[in-house]
Amino acid sequence: MMDIRLIALDMDGTLLNDQKELSPGNRAALESCIRHGIAIVPATGRPSAGLPAELRTMAGVRYAILTNGARVEDLQEKKIISQELIHWELAYEVLALLSQYPVAYDPYINGRGKMEARFRDHLDQYGLPPAMQKLVLSSRDEVEDELALVKAWKAPVEKINIFTTDQKLRMGLWEKLNQYQELVVTSSLEYNLEINAVTATKGNALMQLADHLGLEREQTMAMGDGSNDISMVASAGIGVAMANGMDIVKQNADYITLSNEEDGVAAAIRHFLHLPAE
Repeated sequence: MMDIRLIALDMDGTLLNDQKELSPGNRAALESCIRHGIAIVPATGRPSAGLPAELRTMAGVRYAILTNGARVEDLQEKKIISQELIHWELAYEVLALLSQYPVAYDPYINGRGKMEARFRDHLDQYGLPPAMQKLVLSSRDEVEDELALVKAWKAPVEKINIFTTDQKLRMGLWEKLNQYQELVVTSSLEYNLEINAVTATKGNALMQLADHLGLEREQTMAMGDGSNDISMVASAGIGVAMANGMDIVKQNADYITLSNEEDGVAAAIRHFLHLPAE
């Protein structure tokens, strides 16, 4: 067995199936890793409130990389290990820009999304399937005015999410937002964009957590499917891309596993670590 001590796993499109569920096969593989002393670390664009309860409460899942690396948390001690946030003034400027376009958007502050009713009540118009709508509604607080909230609180922002079905508009906004040197723009879904501080990447967060735990890069493994996973897959000792992942993720990976609908996480664990799935 390779000396892997930490496995970082993207959620949507990677560990979870298309119904946002943890399959019995993947769950068994994670439990096998935990029994062998390997830390399982959710690494997601979601805030802490968006972690599936069965994963958050699983014995052995202590740490999480959240909002694309903006925060690394010790879930057991409820302590922030590291964070890379967007200054509130820059977040306000970005939200003001987005307000000019027919897209849904929401900033994440203190582990929760903040979303206006005009977006929350019409998520289907922005391309979100039912399973994702359920997740959004459970992890966002309804607010009257996002811009006013950010200006009043003057709190740093973990991430800003954008939802739209208009691919031309989506790519145009991606290009426009890329002009901000202080920001990094990625995507985990075909109908979204995710805006973080330029230093907030899953790859940086993974290395920070490994250092915190006294691990070498070679002792880490990471799996993902979207552009927000590239840095993590490229940084890890073993980087794994999902069969359903973007081509650019596959190009940065050491290995391509099965899709998220085929228990690709469990398959990669068996391939590299030779652990029993049950």
